[in-house]
Amino acid sequence: MAERTHQSYPLAPSNGYTRSDGESLSEDELKRKKRIKCFAYIGIFIVFQIAVMTVFGLTIMKVKTPKVRLGTSTLTDFTSSDTAPSFDTTFNTQIRVKNTNWGPYKFDQGVVTFMYQGMPVGTVVVPKGKAGMRGTKKINVNVRLNTAALPSSSSTLSTELSGGVLTLTSEAKLTGKVELMLIMKKKKSASMNCTIQIDVSGKTVKSLECK
Repeated sequence: MAERTHQSYPLAPSNGYTRSDGESLSEDELKRKKRIKCFAYIGIFIVFQIAVMTVFGLTIMKVKTPKVRLGTSTLTDFTSSDTAPSFDTTFNTQIRVKNTNWGPYKFDQGVVTFMYQGMPVGTVVVPKGKAGMRGTKKINVNVRLNTAALPSSSSTLSTELSGGVLTLTSEAKLTGKVELMLIMKKKKSASMNCTIQIDVSGKTVKSLECK
């Protein structure tokens, strides 16, 4: 009886298709390219996040000093004398606290002082308050200005009153805190220095400049 010879054959893939080494390398290459592309996307995302954080830090999170200024002003019952140098009037104005930050500015009570030649001629209290995010707090005030606290004789005051233009100055400083993102608080002081010129004959505010 003839012996049967048994040969072993490799099993064929179920789909009837055998992958060559070249195709295997091609798939590895595709996987490598996908990984590179994925890393590139991650890198772009990180760069974008850094850019956003930088812009956020330079704009929104940067705390700027608020400003306090006098607004439109008028006089009531202005009287003056250049022979016995003196003046008396009620100064009606608006105190404006301007906040350009991305968070509210809460300030404590302060005082605005009006002066002639460095000597006080009137003061007014600024109540504690809050200037909202990128907003302006407006406070209407009336303050009496007169020469009661000045020396009895002043040649400069006499000259200004007879010349028709009286020059006063005004100063103020408000202390408070700017609040950002409900977690960050930064102390900031708002200062003011104004020059006020009064038309003596017209009994009006001729000019008002603040810095």
